[in-house]
Amino acid sequence: MARRGSDSDSSSDSGSEDSSLSDSELQEAFSKGALKPGLNVVLEERPKRRNDVNGLKHCLSEFKQQLAWVERLDVTLGQVVDPISQSASNEDAVDPENDFQREMSFYRQAQAAVLEALPRLHKLQVRTRRPDDYFAEMAKSDQQMQKIRQKLKSKQEAMEKSERAKQLRAMRKYGKKVQNEILQRRQKEKKNMLNAVKKYQKGLSDKLDFLEEEQTSSQGNKKGSANQRMKKGPNAKRRYKNQKFGFGGKKKGSKWNTKESFNDVSSFRSKVAHNKGPRKGGKKALNKRPGKRARQKMKSRAR
Repeated sequence: MARRGSDSDSSSDSGSEDSSLSDSELQEAFSKGALKPGLNVVLEERPKRRNDVNGLKHCLSEFKQQLAWVERLDVTLGQVVDPISQSASNEDAVDPENDFQREMSFYRQAQAAVLEALPRLHKLQVRTRRPDDYFAEMAKSDQQMQKIRQKLKSKQEAMEKSERAKQLRAMRKYGKKVQNEILQRRQKEKKNMLNAVKKYQKGLSDKLDFLEEEQTSSQGNKKGSANQRMKKGPNAKRRYKNQKFGFGGKKKGSKWNTKESFNDVSSFRSKVAHNKGPRKGGKKALNKRPGKRARQKMKSRAR
């Protein structure tokens, strides 16, 4: 609702002048027209809209310019046929509320317009492809593109870092799972062996199979570890140096006995060990003077 400024001014002036007037005097002034209502203003009805086709065509003919088509490049098409359903995509066939159908109809219409405009441009000898030596300035500066590149690189590095962290967590989880399974298996084997030992002690069983199983399992583990060591072996660099400079390796303790050399008695000769075999020098070698320690023992025995 609007309020007229003149009426309010006049009412305020009259109110200031006639502030001491009584109700009867105010009513008399209102009946004469000195006081006018300014609070409520009656608005006129809005004009009705109408489609003035002739007026629009007249305006169009006034500012329309008769230019060649190559300057306007406008293409007007009728119904566009859908290549899949072979049906015309008119207003009845396309649902305006369906976004996919609406966008596809726009796409088919634009594609048909391009296919119709290209031959006309070629006929007018207008190039439709960018030349090879065409140079256009970039919309963004090199500094801005460098910032964008660094930001994308940082995002990619963060994604790779998170992926590596996920893989590590998964590997740790899997390792813990395997370790728990091994511990549970060992505890189960230990429990079974203790139960077998208790049964044997109580006389409920006379078999010692659990000891053989334990021994075979330990031997199997040793063989597996030895096979792994044999398969592993030295690397290519070490093998090349061994071939070029010799094996090298540890020199100290090379003449020490091992388990195999200790058990090997093929080179033992009893005649040589007990001075029964032939010696160099004949009888003189047999009458060899004993050593100092042997002579001291002989003296101590004689006393």
